[in-house]
Amino acid sequence: MSRLNFIHPSEFKKRTAHKKIERAPLPKRVTLSLSQHTGAPSEPCVKVGDAVKTGTLIAQSKGFISTGLHSSISGKVIAIEDSAHPIIGTFRAISIESDGQDQKAFSDSHRDVSGISRQESLDIVKDAGIVGLGGAAFPTHVKLSPPQDKKIDTLIINGAECEPFLTCDHALMLERPKEIIHGIYLIAKVLGVKDVIIGVEENKLDAIEDMGSALFRVRDEACRVKVVKLKTRYPQGGEKQLVSTLLNREVPSGGLPLDIGCVVQNVQTVFAIYEAAHFGKPLYERVVTVSGSFLKSPNNVLVRIGTPIKDLLEFCGVDFKRGIYKIIMGGPMTGVSQYNLDAPVIKGTSGILVLDKRFRQKEEIDCIRCSRCIEACPAGLMPCMIGIGVKNNRFDIASSYDPLDCIECGSCGYVCPSNIPLVQYIKLAKTKK
Repeated sequence: MSRLNFIHPSEFKKRTAHKKIERAPLPKRVTLSLSQHTGAPSEPCVKVGDAVKTGTLIAQSKGFISTGLHSSISGKVIAIEDSAHPIIGTFRAISIESDGQDQKAFSDSHRDVSGISRQESLDIVKDAGIVGLGGAAFPTHVKLSPPQDKKIDTLIINGAECEPFLTCDHALMLERPKEIIHGIYLIAKVLGVKDVIIGVEENKLDAIEDMGSALFRVRDEACRVKVVKLKTRYPQGGEKQLVSTLLNREVPSGGLPLDIGCVVQNVQTVFAIYEAAHFGKPLYERVVTVSGSFLKSPNNVLVRIGTPIKDLLEFCGVDFKRGIYKIIMGGPMTGVSQYNLDAPVIKGTSGILVLDKRFRQKEEIDCIRCSRCIEACPAGLMPCMIGIGVKNNRFDIASSYDPLDCIECGSCGYVCPSNIPLVQYIKLAKTKK
């Protein structure tokens, strides 16, 4: 991996960068997939006809790398069946019809967490169904439980948000900086670390200022926390790239940040931990950026998990009669095109983007061996060689170029003059390992 391999795609953040977070209407129906986190899918613990409240546990974790699922509305379970999924096409899901009351299954009153133990904190995170909200959706309680032989000395808070269009993390840092700081202290206590670094790109100077100000007001002498201004470049927000930039440490091939003494958490994940610890609130809603073309009101929206993508787009005033080229869940570099707008928002949904024909994929031509993809790859791979192997059905050759080390950032395809969909080829190579 090289610390120097970054690109600078256009940001497209201005339309939502300074808009306040707006709450989406309560959905009439939600579809809560049992697979919306890394690891084993959760297992239903309700049945059709059951009445549930907002925050009711409806599916339990199944294994160590798994997590629970909670209802995002109050109402009645109307189906447990295969339904549209925004990433994997279809998967088993629990559908709930709203009663319009939004009755909570938790007290929602503030509680003192100053005296809770490390294990109690971990149990809170696990019971709340919290996963990484930067996109990977890895169960957070697992990430906060490193093996005993892995000594963690630094906690990194990821506020880079380097993906074009996305501003949901930026908005949260502007509106909830004190709460994020409280969440950071809780995580630091769980990990037993004293050093914490909050990394924010320099195109968010207001967030850097607000986080620094909140840090001054909310102090914990047990930790040394600093806000670091990062250069604006892509993929700065990747875990391995962030660790390299901030600590000058290299995560080994096939390894994780914990292998070199650090843990990385996204700012939205930190905020979710704060809410779970201080208010007993499970993870059933998150902030999503809705942006792109043909929208009357692009915005950062607090939306219930399980809300149909179509409902969220209609809330932001999409004009479906216009020349929409593609609708993407996530960012334009790493997101997934949507073929069914009944697919729901899931825990890892950071954005919904409406793109016009300017973003159309150009016709692929033969590789010209220019090596631009190699120069752009932040993992130090040779994407062109993996692509050639896959195109020629030589997965043995493709596998020899370490496709599993690819972070799927899309930098290679972005710079390719031959318009080769290299990330798609690499993803295919991964499935053939």
